[in-house]
Amino acid sequence: MTSTESERSFTSVEICAGAGGQALGLHGAGFRHHALVEIDANAIATLQHNAKGKGWEGVRILQRDLTTFDVTELGLAEGELDLLAGGVPCPPFSAAGKQLGENDERDLFPTMLDMVRDLRPKAVMIENVRGLLEPPHKFREYRENTIERRLKEEGYEVCMWQVLEAWHFGVPQLRPRAILVALRPEYAPYFVPFGNVSEEDERKIQKVTVGDALHDTMRDRFDGSGDARADDKFKEWLDSARTDIAPTLVGGSKKHGGADLGPTRAKRAWSKLGVCGLGVANDMDQMKDKERDLFADGGPKLTVEQAAIIQGFPASWKFMGKKTAAYRQVGNAFPPPVAEAVGKRIRDALEKKTPTVPPSA
Repeated sequence: MTSTESERSFTSVEICAGAGGQALGLHGAGFRHHALVEIDANAIATLQHNAKGKGWEGVRILQRDLTTFDVTELGLAEGELDLLAGGVPCPPFSAAGKQLGENDERDLFPTMLDMVRDLRPKAVMIENVRGLLEPPHKFREYRENTIERRLKEEGYEVCMWQVLEAWHFGVPQLRPRAILVALRPEYAPYFVPFGNVSEEDERKIQKVTVGDALHDTMRDRFDGSGDARADDKFKEWLDSARTDIAPTLVGGSKKHGGADLGPTRAKRAWSKLGVCGLGVANDMDQMKDKERDLFADGGPKLTVEQAAIIQGFPASWKFMGKKTAAYRQVGNAFPPPVAEAVGKRIRDALEKKTPTVPPSA
């Protein structure tokens, strides 16, 4: 993330900020955060701990319920904001959440669209699960007649609404996300959507495998165990972990799900990578049972830090709260490298840079 501070001229507000995956990515794309809005106390603590240093000056971290949030609290004049972004809750559109869509009380698309109306930002970016876009097109009417129509009524052009796959951006995980980008008409012609990636194109992409991503942290964990089996077990794990990327991490919700690596199918995929998915390990300095965390028959369990690396977070980004709460933040996060890639294209459009790739590509 190399944007210089002198380039950080575009402002953003993010709702449903979670543990900061999207915020971190947009920071890398050169945006200066005016505010990060989130309801969960542990995620707020994570943002407060990490959103410091150059480029983060002045960011307001607000613990608010969006359904009652008054945007005048942001102190922004209409049209002043450059980007309004957010990963509105996914359960209304996910299989795990029963796909109740607009009938789910957790659907915050209407709230997001009300904020668009009130703030009138130059750009809008919304992230959600692939089920919102993909066959059998259960949500087509909701997309077209509620979300897209509302954006058009507010004077925006939908420039992109497509599924992006995280591993195409160097994230060691199968994590498709549906990304919507809408811009004011004066900026829309300058936005370049992402092209479709064919199977042939995918074969040319160099995957970052689980073994590549976790090599150093797993080596440290085994070495730190002081166990005579450590070297052999590490090599055994690495042989398996370098074969592929990870399945999709899931964080669950406060009502459902805990600190493990997902449903049965996901656990089988983790097993092929030499990882036990039946729980999450304690950090090295808190490890009480090395047989459970490192030397189980199913392989080592991941720590929260390692799960975060699988999501594309840097090791320096720390997660607050107890293990289950911290892991849930990680599992529900938006991979920062994907957010950064989209953010850079939005920034180019706001700068009215001449597109170098045809919009149809």
